[in-house]
Amino acid sequence: MKKIFNYMMAGLLGCALLTGCADDALETVPTDSMSGSGLMANANAALVPLNGIYRSMYAAGWSVGGNEHQCFGISSYALMADVMGEDMIMNAAGSGWFWYDCLYQVKDMYSSSAWRSYDLWNAYYTWINNANYILAAEETMEGNSEDVNYVIGQAYAIRGYSYFMLAQCFARTYKGHESEKCVPIYTEPTIAGTQGNPRATVQEVYDQITADMDKAIELLSNASERKHATHIDLGVAYGLRARVALTMEEWQAAYDNAHNAIDASGCSVLSVDEFAGLNDVTADNVMWGAPIQSDQSGMYASLFSHMDWEMGAYGESARKQINKDLYDNIMAPNDSRKAWWDPDNETNEDNGYQQEKFKFSDYQTWLGDYVWMRVEEMYLTAAEAACMLGNESAAKTDLAAVMSERVTNYSTNKTGTAMGTTSSQRTGSLREEIIDQRRIELWGEYGRIWDLRRLHQGFRRTAAMGWPQDALLTTRPTDNPEGYMWVLTIPQSEFDGNVNMDQSTDQNPMGDE
Repeated sequence: MKKIFNYMMAGLLGCALLTGCADDALETVPTDSMSGSGLMANANAALVPLNGIYRSMYAAGWSVGGNEHQCFGISSYALMADVMGEDMIMNAAGSGWFWYDCLYQVKDMYSSSAWRSYDLWNAYYTWINNANYILAAEETMEGNSEDVNYVIGQAYAIRGYSYFMLAQCFARTYKGHESEKCVPIYTEPTIAGTQGNPRATVQEVYDQITADMDKAIELLSNASERKHATHIDLGVAYGLRARVALTMEEWQAAYDNAHNAIDASGCSVLSVDEFAGLNDVTADNVMWGAPIQSDQSGMYASLFSHMDWEMGAYGESARKQINKDLYDNIMAPNDSRKAWWDPDNETNEDNGYQQEKFKFSDYQTWLGDYVWMRVEEMYLTAAEAACMLGNESAAKTDLAAVMSERVTNYSTNKTGTAMGTTSSQRTGSLREEIIDQRRIELWGEYGRIWDLRRLHQGFRRTAAMGWPQDALLTTRPTDNPEGYMWVLTIPQSEFDGNVNMDQSTDQNPMGDE
């Protein structure tokens, strides 16, 4: 593991130290101070390395050796997973950022430190390693119990979340693939020269994820008050646990944790015009996100640069548009979310409808906060879980909590859980209705491909939807959710240093099947 962990150590804690500390910015620490005796001595000091982890979750470029304009942390990975599906159309290659994700042409670049395999592996393992350094001080950290719980609880949540995302990127989805190889597990700090671990199974990794998330919830249930919007508090920990349970098809756990997240967050569903632009973490429906300071803006290397066409950046040259079938035929005519897209934009031409959901809050300073979790997601998660549990009344209640703010006098008499083999094959079931609303509500935020995979559902791209010819994927098996088309290759750097991983047996398939 020597080589890959050298990369991880380079990001240690202060991979985030790319800016000074504004009044509301996170205080971080230089990279070479990670194991300093004072940093983990008490809970107050440990906030500094903790903040370093969070800062790197929205800082651009540190996780890769190039292509940094498509690598800016959590929001870039959600965008990546959205353009891999059918609902977010890229109308052109533009400067190339995210285009190769959209075309599924990144797997053969596993030997480069500038592409997606390396980016994701390095980012999430850096966060895991940094969290492990904090967790190593769990028994010795001084301070009152609420402050210690606040720090240690977040470290468990960060580690569990990171393994969850690694599992989704580098292995097939949980259900039905539990015994397959996933990713190596590390629960102690690593340094250059650390003996590498072999790939654990999907089940073993999800066991680690759930254990970490449950421990985080236990500690954060008795922790001091949240100190920054980027911090994972109890509500967010419940929300992340709900995401995991949804993927594992543990419906009762998904339902319970989603409702616990709603209650703990204190957030409220908002009407569309109350959070226009999706760029403000202080909105009452935002559970988790990153408030971006003027000296922390990634400028071109940012979410809004890729989304907001009016800035004249990548959002103009490679426009992000909605699937016309989703907009025209699935979204209700009086759905207020139609304001998130412009079907009359003169540049749409034969492609999809231009997005207006994500907008800079200040064009002069390239500002716009990153939103990572909204309470609306939790209601939709609870609705799907209740539907799968056979409690359709509860499912419709949770669905209506969101839809009453989207469609006047919304109601549905749909029933059942049937889903099409592909998303284009319609069943008219209640579960399909919930998923449809999730597709619309979380467009650009969650990552469509993650839902398609856990639903064991394929997809089609067509010109009628608005997809350009170059991105139709007509020769690729997009209708096979059990294939390896969406499973990334492991970076070469891992095999170069890990004696417990054999490239001939541990590398993921290069092909689609």
